[in-house]
Amino acid sequence: MRHLVQLAILAGMATSACAAVAAGASSQAVGPAIDRPALTGAHPHRAVLLGAALAGQRIVAVGERGIILCSDDGGSNWKQSKSPVSVTLTSVRFVNEKTGWAVGHGGTILATKDGGNTWVRQLDGTKAAKLVLAQATARGSERAIKDAQRLVADGADKPFLDLHFFDDRHGLAVGAYNLAFATSDGGATWVPFSGLLDNPQAMHLYAVRARGTTVVIAGEQGLVLLSGDGGASFRRIETPYAGSFFTAEILQDGAIWLGGLRGNVWRSADAGGSWEAMHGRGNTPTGASITASALALDGTLLLASQSGQTFQAIGESLRLRPGPPAGPLTGLLPLPDGRLLTLTLRGATVQAASDKASHHP
Repeated sequence: MRHLVQLAILAGMATSACAAVAAGASSQAVGPAIDRPALTGAHPHRAVLLGAALAGQRIVAVGERGIILCSDDGGSNWKQSKSPVSVTLTSVRFVNEKTGWAVGHGGTILATKDGGNTWVRQLDGTKAAKLVLAQATARGSERAIKDAQRLVADGADKPFLDLHFFDDRHGLAVGAYNLAFATSDGGATWVPFSGLLDNPQAMHLYAVRARGTTVVIAGEQGLVLLSGDGGASFRRIETPYAGSFFTAEILQDGAIWLGGLRGNVWRSADAGGSWEAMHGRGNTPTGASITASALALDGTLLLASQSGQTFQAIGESLRLRPGPPAGPLTGLLPLPDGRLLTLTLRGATVQAASDKASHHP
């Protein structure tokens, strides 16, 4: 769902840009979205939002057209931060109240050191492609060089879709067409690690999660990659489902959960050795794709669906959370006070801790 939403956003952005030029609003040429600061909107909190994170007590959310929003009152009110790009941002993570990163279309990686007030661009698709080509050339792989040359020729058109930071220096970012980069210096330099992944068809990488030194990457057509050494190496894990997985989580007990197309939810308690289907049992997802997930502060797994429903893991099963559907959900963020922030195509919704009420800020 998230990738379909992002493709739709891109189409809308292209249409809007063409309309603006046709209207003759300015005689100046419109530059690439990757180089244009995001416009300030009259109602930015109603924009399509795709990712959110906590920076201390502050909520930082990102979405279409490079929008970055901050809330210091639990999601009741929002202010828009200055963003150096107009491309859609897909995910955001913070390691403390000041230091965070966001990723998005055009191979974008942004960083902040002041809690989301200001952002700088660390990487874009053009630079990323050149780094991939340099690495392939150094290794002397003919196939890798050809793939990298194609990446350079395509330009900055590959999106990052998710990221994870272990601390304020070490992080991973993954995206479409096997786009995968790592940093060990807080993003001052980014290094491609696509060559470590058993993904010869360059399938999309939708989610990356980690707990301790265990890292899981979930992707297209049932692709699951697992690392036990903090991302230094990965092995491919076979699953019973060949459809795409859009999200993943590693629970406190080490169990890996995957969610994806058609309501498929799978659980492994033995590092991917075996899998148990979690759909079709009681009030569990049936039909609607799982689009997002999050872990509550107490470690409880939460899942969101394309139909607007949220689910909670109880032991080894899932329970439908009370409340009316909120429309297609694109993200979840448990708040410190027990409430749940849900991201939608029309902004953010805050569900009360009792799960019996919600409001739109």
